Amino acid sequence: MSVAPSADPAYGEVVAPIHDTGKGATRVLVMSTLAFTVMFAVWLMFGILGIPIQKELKLTDVELSWITAVAVLNGSMWRLPAGMLTDRIGGRKVTVFMLATTAIPAFFVAKASSYGMLLVLAFLVGFAGNLFSVGIAWNAAWYGRERQGFALGVFGAGNVGASVTKFIGPPLIAGTAGATYAFGTQGGWRIVPVIYAALLLALAAATFLVVPRRDRMPGASKPIREMLVPLRQVRVWRFSLYYVAVFGAYVALSAWLPKYYVDNFGVELQTAALLTATFIFPASLLRPLGGWVSDRMGARKVMYLTFTIMLLTTGVLMMPNGHLVVQHPDGRESSHLGYAIGLVPFVVLVFLLGCAMGIGKAAVYKHIPEYFPDNVGSVGGLVGMLGGLGGFFLPPLFAYSKEWSGFPSSTFFCLFLLTAACAIWMHTTVVRMLHGRAPDLTHHFDTEHVDTRELQETRS
Repeated sequence: MSVAPSADPAYGEVVAPIHDTGKGATRVLVMSTLAFTVMFAVWLMFGILGIPIQKELKLTDVELSWITAVAVLNGSMWRLPAGMLTDRIGGRKVTVFMLATTAIPAFFVAKASSYGMLLVLAFLVGFAGNLFSVGIAWNAAWYGRERQGFALGVFGAGNVGASVTKFIGPPLIAGTAGATYAFGTQGGWRIVPVIYAALLLALAAATFLVVPRRDRMPGASKPIREMLVPLRQVRVWRFSLYYVAVFGAYVALSAWLPKYYVDNFGVELQTAALLTATFIFPASLLRPLGGWVSDRMGARKVMYLTFTIMLLTTGVLMMPNGHLVVQHPDGRESSHLGYAIGLVPFVVLVFLLGCAMGIGKAAVYKHIPEYFPDNVGSVGGLVGMLGGLGGFFLPPLFAYSKEWSGFPSSTFFCLFLLTAACAIWMHTTVVRMLHGRAPDLTHHFDTEHVDTRELQETRS
């Protein structure tokens, strides 16, 4: 049976109807998730590579933190335009372009011979991080509202790419040290970005061939000014701060934890990488669960749970090792309330922190297609951009706070304050909106757009 072509605004042009929408959506989800996983690995590869790089180039901790920071910066600053562009021309074109483009600086990282050169290349490689807002807008266009939370959660699980370098990096670095390969590529840490460059080119070709050629473009005919209108709402900026706490902090810790383990617990790099993976895996792989739970319970309830766990874990982790010294009248001194956190409880607490972040990341993005179904690209891009910028500011903040205070645990004090600010703002908003305007709606605080309708019914 043939069906006449029709003008479909979701495509932005006159096209024949897509008969395999379900299969097409699945192909988009699978390929976008694979691409995002590898791009995320490239984006955060300096978390592991930075340690041998620091030894080779004799960098300070602050200099090393800036290598990670500039990569995170460039992986965040283009998320808004990337999301909007995806809505206008489709995720297929944008994804293929970004994969192929990122492969070039990734290859040349292996040729870096100075701190300045590495800083520039790290910045260019960081472009990989912008694929996140592309995938969010792309998958939101292909999935209905009832499945968007889960689909976006599955895509977001590509964050697990942050652990790829943790697994393959140390053995590759150790096993290839001193060797030379094709194109004059040296072994050791330099072999890793070359392998990633090859993977990016292969994924660009696969994405071009596998996903549907007729893409979905909900913003194809929408003026840019109209796409930016929702960004005036305070709610968008509130969601962005939440995302700084659950994603920006995740990015920062993914890069910071290997060095934290090496410096404070005296473990080897490979062990530090594996321990960091116990944070990255739950913070990534629980994202689909967070989306599924948010679909059923409501995103704000999930955010309350997320912030509670984050406050409890960072509240313990921020405490420095030490004890109280009591001076007696006779001049004697005695120690009391000694506190020191060992490796095992530290790993357990960081694991729980990762669980909370993984679920919270999905809950934040569940809000966006609910409140802004026609502007997922622009709103999701802004939230992702500001969340990623949190990952840019936090590593240097960790380094400087340690330098100023002398306490390594100041890292978690910074995260505790950030989480507390998010929780207070969210709860204040809920109290003002519900208890102040409509006390009868206290048990329906998970859908603000529904609250408006119920408010009108209550008042009438």
